[in-house]
Amino acid sequence: VQQVFKQLFYMINAVALNNLLLRKDVCSWSTGMQLRFNISQLEEWLRGKNLQQSGAAQMLEPLIQAAQLLQLKKKTSEDAEAICSLCTSLTTQQIVKILNLYTPVNEFEERVTVAFIRDIQTHLQERNDPPQLLLDFKHMFPVLFPFNPSSITMDSIHLPASLHLEFLNKV
Repeated sequence: VQQVFKQLFYMINAVALNNLLLRKDVCSWSTGMQLRFNISQLEEWLRGKNLQQSGAAQMLEPLIQAAQLLQLKKKTSEDAEAICSLCTSLTTQQIVKILNLYTPVNEFEERVTVAFIRDIQTHLQERNDPPQLLLDFKHMFPVLFPFNPSSITMDSIHLPASLHLEFLNKV
């Protein structure tokens, strides 16, 4: 059950983050607020079902960081440093793409300046991120079955004659 929910939450994260990276109309402060609220509801549900140890909540980390990125101030060099230290699960390319797509929803907000985005890129130069922008939502985690050894020894097993397994010999 834990492995199923880990896979499910990975897919939720991948689809939502890919949509955020591809759609300018959803890159705003209010979307960041809505995403963070919805993610907190999912985390609360996991706690209620006692699935915190499944790793499902960790699968949402890139989406959480993207939501926080949408909510943070984006003006000064200190803001750039804060973004770089916060967004460890996002690649440089993903951070820059979200900042480029960021769209103010009212007159109190401003677009992200090119200088600020260059500052972010300068701070993140030493990162060795993979070059891909979008997440592979078809990625499948391997299924792990726990090994539970049997207490029955092989010499105590009796094979009925009706199975016609005379060719098997006890060693």
